[in-house]
Amino acid sequence: MRELTYVARRTVEWREAPDPKLQSDGQAIVAPVAATSCDVDSSILAGHGFIDPPFALGHECVARVVETGDAVTTVAPGDLVVVPWSINCGTCERCRAGLTAHCAAVPYMAMYGAPIGGTWGGLFSDLVRVPYADAMLVPLPAGLDPVAMASASDNWSLAWRLVAPHLKARPGARVLVVARGSIGLYVCDIARALGASEVLYVDPNPEHRTLARAFGAATAETLDPIPQGYDIAVEATGRVDQLALAVKSLTPEGMCESAGNHFRPGELPLLDMYLNGVTLRIARDNVRAHIPDALALAASGKVAPENVVSRVIDWENLPTALPEKHLKPVFVRADD
Repeated sequence: MRELTYVARRTVEWREAPDPKLQSDGQAIVAPVAATSCDVDSSILAGHGFIDPPFALGHECVARVVETGDAVTTVAPGDLVVVPWSINCGTCERCRAGLTAHCAAVPYMAMYGAPIGGTWGGLFSDLVRVPYADAMLVPLPAGLDPVAMASASDNWSLAWRLVAPHLKARPGARVLVVARGSIGLYVCDIARALGASEVLYVDPNPEHRTLARAFGAATAETLDPIPQGYDIAVEATGRVDQLALAVKSLTPEGMCESAGNHFRPGELPLLDMYLNGVTLRIARDNVRAHIPDALALAASGKVAPENVVSRVIDWENLPTALPEKHLKPVFVRADD
């Protein structure tokens, strides 16, 4: 089989690899049919990652199940499934608590698309082994488009987690989104669908702002802090100065969720945060726990994740098209 391999800044190529084989009766082999790049993949391709190439890339996809072990009960060959980005067993204490990004049964940070916590391959591959099929794979609900939901492995479900629980606790909250890519746009769509009274989206990209307005958000190219302006803030830029902007704009006891990959250091206004009673969470997402709820919202018809898809591109064009700058390209393969 082939796996798409990151080899240098803005350079990827197909490399041959052995076909994955089942190694236990609880595993599955899947074939991605719609895969997309995460916001962090853009940073990696730009040379801002912290892991040296080469390595297999990709950690967001909808796939078709090709083969399952005898003990697998939740999916069967032919099923369309969402493949979570992190490897998790589903049975250890952390997984049972919903902390699937911190599974104790595998090396720390085990994931697809980067050689940390072991070598698990990437989801821009012709075939992928899923080590814990029942725990990891989530069937795609009937009627949902794999292209629209290619990001359910990470960014779509992460965006749900960034705002949905907080809006449930604070109905009608005002939401600030400081972003540069798909996560922030998904947040705008979800926040409005779940009853936010106001959404402000801050992004220098005019095309992104146009999309955000279509989701009912007000927009700004840049923004000075608005003291006590928002109940919930979401930062998805990976820039500490933008995170500082977000926390400075919160109401007393406000909540800030940071989904940015902060590869570069910076300073936060800790005294201001202390005086205002800010809660800040910076975290990789325990995505497997949120995928079913995120898919249910997508199936409700209240949101339009397909509007964030910037291009649909043939699978064979991955090496040339992936390094190009796109908001949210989805690469599709003929479903055999």
